[in-house]
Amino acid sequence: MHYDHTASTRGDHHVMNGIKQGAFLIVHLSCFLVIWCGWSWFAIGVCLFMYLIRMFAITGGYHRYFSHRSYKTSRTFQFILGFLGSTSGQKGPLWWSSHHRHHHQHSDTELDIHPPRIYGLWYAHVGWVLSSQFVKPRLELVKDFLHYPEIRWLDKFHTLAPVVLAALTYGAGSICSHFFPSLNTSGFQLLVWGFFISTVLLYHGTFSINSLSHMIGNQRFKTGDDSRNNFFLAIITLGEGWHNNHHRYPGSEKQGFYWWEIDVTHYLLRALSWCGIVWDLRVPPERVYQEARMSK
Repeated sequence: MHYDHTASTRGDHHVMNGIKQGAFLIVHLSCFLVIWCGWSWFAIGVCLFMYLIRMFAITGGYHRYFSHRSYKTSRTFQFILGFLGSTSGQKGPLWWSSHHRHHHQHSDTELDIHPPRIYGLWYAHVGWVLSSQFVKPRLELVKDFLHYPEIRWLDKFHTLAPVVLAALTYGAGSICSHFFPSLNTSGFQLLVWGFFISTVLLYHGTFSINSLSHMIGNQRFKTGDDSRNNFFLAIITLGEGWHNNHHRYPGSEKQGFYWWEIDVTHYLLRALSWCGIVWDLRVPPERVYQEARMSK
């Protein structure tokens, strides 16, 4: 698929895709099932766990690995990252990374896919995801991954992973209800909390980087775009909120450039590197830190 660079000036990006809208609405409305399934501390814990593990798959996998190749890993772990990322309901790794690479090429211009200053907060946050213009991946931007048939398969059948996860949460809840009744949970309850609620939270946590991280926060570096550093967004996205840092040096695996900039994804990747699962983690060069010192 080749992106039509004149589409943004015609307003075609505002044409919504009915299938996308329907699926997005169903996932959100399903959260109201909590009225009937109730809650338990176990279900809330599973919700939090599923949010965190999938946020890591998005930030550490889809973003820092597939989009920016900021570290290296094995083909097996590459697939695991791709599969876990797919369970988030944010399509496949080729779709995600190709559009993100396009974003970096045209950040906060009319050719960008989600510039809040130009198209507004709602469109930058979620409208572009539901747009008919961005249904397919831009394969010409991810040629480095096209020679992996398993990644192409994962991207083509990206709806399979969230369905599998939904089934697993329901099954796990049913097993817990039978063998561990003291947990006060059920298949229905774990499906609602572990899949639907955690997925909606994950949606808006991830999307906040495209919208709020280009509107609220401080700019340490003059990057020529609206990217900003935001502590709160860094917490809820495991480190992605250091967005101005990232736009200054996208190739860095570490986005919290200083020790006080909390970057949980970096800590996890560093731990994985100690186990030999990932390696060659890239860091900002000294010239970037020198630039930061001069900007004070």
